[in-house]
Amino acid sequence: MSANGSPTGQQPTATYDSAFLKACRREPVPHTPVWFMRQAGRSLPEYHKVREGIPMLESCVRPELVTEITLQPVRRHKVDAAVYFSDIVVPLRAIGIDLDIKPGVGPVVADPVRTRADLARLRDLTPEDVPYVTEAVGLLTRELGPTPLIGFAGAPFTLASYLVEGGPSRTYENAKAMMYGDPQLWADLLDCLADITAAFLKVQIEAGASAVQLFDSWAGALAPADYRHSAMPASAKVLEAVAGYGVPRIHFGVGTGELLRLMGEAGADVVGVDWRVPLDEAARRVGPGKALQGNLDPTVLFAGKEVVEAKTREVLDAAAGLEGHVFNLGHGVMPSTDPDALTRLAEFVHTETVR
Repeated sequence: MSANGSPTGQQPTATYDSAFLKACRREPVPHTPVWFMRQAGRSLPEYHKVREGIPMLESCVRPELVTEITLQPVRRHKVDAAVYFSDIVVPLRAIGIDLDIKPGVGPVVADPVRTRADLARLRDLTPEDVPYVTEAVGLLTRELGPTPLIGFAGAPFTLASYLVEGGPSRTYENAKAMMYGDPQLWADLLDCLADITAAFLKVQIEAGASAVQLFDSWAGALAPADYRHSAMPASAKVLEAVAGYGVPRIHFGVGTGELLRLMGEAGADVVGVDWRVPLDEAARRVGPGKALQGNLDPTVLFAGKEVVEAKTREVLDAAAGLEGHVFNLGHGVMPSTDPDALTRLAEFVHTETVR
C-alpha cells in the first residue's frame, strides 16, 4: 500500500490531502468540499460547443474530448473534485451489447435481455475493451494535479433494469417480473453485471482515479426487503472488488431514503443522499462509520441567489454533526441550470464552511 492509500502506487499522491478525500475518510477538512453530479456536461455552453455533432457514446470513447469535458466544470466552478465523463452503459457497449443513447429518451437496448439464452450475450470486460478509459484517466490526472478524479459506474440493479426493459422505464415491469418470477436468472444477471462493473471501476482506479461512485439510479423502485435480497448482493460484490485499492467508494441512489442503511452496509465509505431526507436524519438511518454526500435539491438553483443561500445553509446546518460531509446536489445538475448559479454555490459553500 503506497502512502496515498493505493496498493498500485498509481493514484497521484498530490490528491491524498485534498479536502474531498479527507471528507470521504471522515478527517478534518479546511472547508466542506463540493462537487456536483452531472457537473460535466449539458448545463455548460462550452460542453455543447465541443460536443456539437458528436453522438453521446462516440464522445465517451474519445480520450481528449473526455478530458476536456471532465475539466470544464473544474475550471469554471472551482469544485473540489472532477468526475469522469462517461455514461453508465459504456461498459455494456464495450462488451458488444447493441445499444444507443437516443436524445430525449436515454439508453435504448436493441434486443432486451429476457431469457437465460440472452444472458449468454454478456461476457467479461477487460481493460483491452476500454483503452480509451485508461488513456483519458491518465490525461486527466496529469491535468488535474491535486484535484481528485472520481471514477464512476452504474450499479448492477440499474444496469439490469435497462437491459431487461430495453430502455428507461417508470414501472420496471419487465425487470421486476424477472426478479420475482425467475429469481435465479435475475441473480445470475446481476452477478454477471457486478463482474463487468467491478472491472470497469478497476480500470479507472488503476489508471489514477482517486475515488469511485456507484450510481444505483433506479434502486428507489425497490422495497427494502427486495433491495436487500435482489440488488444489494451485487452492489456489495462490486464495492468489495475494489476495496483493496484504498480509494473511497461512494454509493448513491435516487429515492432511496428507505434504503440508506442498506446502501451503506453494501460497502460504501460514503453514502450519497438525495434531497428527500435531511442529512441529520440520513446520518441516523445510515449509522456511524460513514461519510455522507449531498443534498441540495437541484431545482433550488432556479429560485434566485438568496433562496439558494438559505437552502444551502439548511443543508450545511443539517450536516454540522456528521463524521464527514461532501456537499453535492441531491441528484444531477439539470440541463437548463444557469452555470453561474453553480459557480456561486461552490464559492458560497467554501466561504461558509472555512475552518
